[in-house]
Amino acid sequence: MSLEDYLPTFAVEAVYDLKPESLRKHGISAVLVDLDNTLIAWNNPDGTPELREWLDDMTEADIPVVVVSNNKHERVKRAVEPFHVDFISRAMKPFTRGINQAIERYGFDREEVVMVGDQLMTDIRACHRAGIRSILVKPLVTSDAWNTKFNRARERRVMKKIAQKYGPLKYQKEI
Repeated sequence: MSLEDYLPTFAVEAVYDLKPESLRKHGISAVLVDLDNTLIAWNNPDGTPELREWLDDMTEADIPVVVVSNNKHERVKRAVEPFHVDFISRAMKPFTRGINQAIERYGFDREEVVMVGDQLMTDIRACHRAGIRSILVKPLVTSDAWNTKFNRARERRVMKKIAQKYGPLKYQKEI
């Protein structure tokens, strides 16, 4: 394991802080986004007005957003259907299956895609493997589903090593 495999390209407070102008400035024209604790709180599948507004901003700017989640189809569909967002379920992050599926389905250029997620061990690692840029966000809620707790413990150790080698990650309001 190389520490660089877990180093995000950018670190931003929340997905809602991403603005179309700054994405474009970095040559990004499509956003893949994790679901739980990135787009919505894992324990509140209904999303927020803030989410609706962010998705509307992306739509108006003609920047497609595709959810790439390890969750099962029914769970992801229920969460994103009201927002009319397409998705890939059972993405198998940290493997590249879901990311590659989204890129192939839409014909995205890897150079112009970014993946946003709240976990180094799954989201950021998958981006490195898939050869795309990544944005780490802070989890929307501090509690996690039972299956995420294990990753968080590993993540804390990796974060510590990253901080020792590169300094602590600084979460920005923009990329």
